[in-house]
Amino acid sequence: MDSNPVAVTPQPKSLLSVTDGIVITVGMVIGVGIFKLPSLVAGNSAGPAEFLLAWLLGGAVSLCGALVYAELASRHPETGGEYAFLMRGLGRGAAFLFAWSRMTVIQTGAIAAVAFAFGDYASEIVRLGDSSAALWAAIAVVAMTLLNFAGTLQSKTLQKYMLIALAVALVLLSLVALLSGGTPRAAAPGSHGTSFGLAMIFVLFTYGGWNEAAYLAGEVRDARRNMTRILVWGIVAVTALYMLVNASYLAALGLGGMKDSKAVAADVMRLVAGEKGAMLLALVVCVAALTTINAAIFTGARTNWALGRDFPLFRGLGAWRETGSTPANALVIQGVIALALVAAGSVTPDGFGAMVAYTAPVFWTFFLLTGLTLFVLRAKSGERPVFAVPLYPLVPIAFCAMCAFMLWSSIDYIRNPDFGPKFGDMVLAGLAIMAAGIPVYWLARK
Repeated sequence: MDSNPVAVTPQPKSLLSVTDGIVITVGMVIGVGIFKLPSLVAGNSAGPAEFLLAWLLGGAVSLCGALVYAELASRHPETGGEYAFLMRGLGRGAAFLFAWSRMTVIQTGAIAAVAFAFGDYASEIVRLGDSSAALWAAIAVVAMTLLNFAGTLQSKTLQKYMLIALAVALVLLSLVALLSGGTPRAAAPGSHGTSFGLAMIFVLFTYGGWNEAAYLAGEVRDARRNMTRILVWGIVAVTALYMLVNASYLAALGLGGMKDSKAVAADVMRLVAGEKGAMLLALVVCVAALTTINAAIFTGARTNWALGRDFPLFRGLGAWRETGSTPANALVIQGVIALALVAAGSVTPDGFGAMVAYTAPVFWTFFLLTGLTLFVLRAKSGERPVFAVPLYPLVPIAFCAMCAFMLWSSIDYIRNPDFGPKFGDMVLAGLAIMAAGIPVYWLARK
C-alpha cells in the first residue's frame, strides 16, 4: 500500500445552481448605468418610440451574444470564460493576451469605474472630505475583495440579498413613477443632434456584464446544460426590468424632461417623493453598485486563476484556496490593481468616465475575437454541443458586427470634442497596456 499518496491540488467546486448563476449575472448587469445613462440615450433619440426601441434592441443584441456564449460554454464548461474559449479557438497567445488585458485593464478598470459611481452616491450620504468619492471607492473595493476572499458561499449569498433589494427598489420606483400623475414634457420640436448609433453605445454599456456568467461554468452544477439557462434567462430578466424602468422615466418626465436631466432617476424621485427621495435613491444606487462590484470581483479572479494555472510565470495566481473555495491569490492581485486604478482615476476630472474610456476599446476587441472563435471551433470540430446557436450563422454574424461597431466607436471617442480632451489619454493608456502583454507573453512562454 502506498504510504505517500500524491497530494491533490484544490480545484473549483460545483457549488452554484441555475438560480445562483442568474442572480450573479443579473447583478453584474444591473448597476449604476440604469441610473446615469437613460438621459444620454434620450438625448440621442428622435422620439419616445425610438428611445424604447433602443433599449429593446440592446436586449436583443445581448441575447444574440448570450446565445453565442451559451454554445461556447456548452462546448467548454470550464472556469475561465473567454480565456478558455480563446485558448481552444485561437491558441495560447490570444488567451494569454486576453487574460493579461482582463487583469490589468478590462475587469479591474470596470471594478474601479463602478466603485467611483458608488463613491459619488455614498458621498451624498456621508462625505469623507475633498476626496470622498475616491475614498469610498477604495473602501468598496477592499470590502468586496475581502468578502470574496472569505468564500464563494458568502459572496453568492450576499449577492442574492443585494439583488433582491435592488430589484424591489427599481420595481417600486417604476410603479410609483407610472402612477405619479406627473405632466411629462415633450421633446422640443425640430430637435437636432440626435444619433441612434451613439444612443446604442450608452444602451449597450448599460447592458454590459452578461458575459461574466461564462466565468462561472467550472462551478455550476451540470454546466453543459445549465449555462444556457443562466445566460438566456439572465438577459430576459434584465431586458424586462430595463423596459419597465425606462417606461416609467418617460411617463414621469417625458423625453424632453429626460434629455434635460443630469440624473434622471434622482429627478423622478424628487417628482414623486420630494427632496427626501434623493437620500433613498442614493441608498438604492449604492446597493446597485455593490452588486456589480461583488459580481465583477467574483468572476474576474477566475480568469487570473486560469492564467496562473497555465503559465508558470504567473503560477502564484493559480493557487485555489480550499477553505471557502476561492482563488485567493488572484483575488488579492486583482484588488491591488483595482486600487491603483482608483488612485489614477482620482486625479482626473471624472473617475467614472476615465475608467470607461480606459477599458472600452480593449473590452470590445476581445468581445469581437470571442465571437469569431465560435466560427473557428465549429470548423475544427464536428461534434454537436449540448446547445447550438439557433439561426447559425446569422446570430453570431449580427453579434460580431455590433462588436466591430462598438470597437470603432470606443476608439473614435478620442475625437469627441466633449470627451476627447478629458479622457483621450486614458483610451491610449488602455491600448498601450494591452499591447504590453505581447512581450510579456514571449517571456511567459519561456
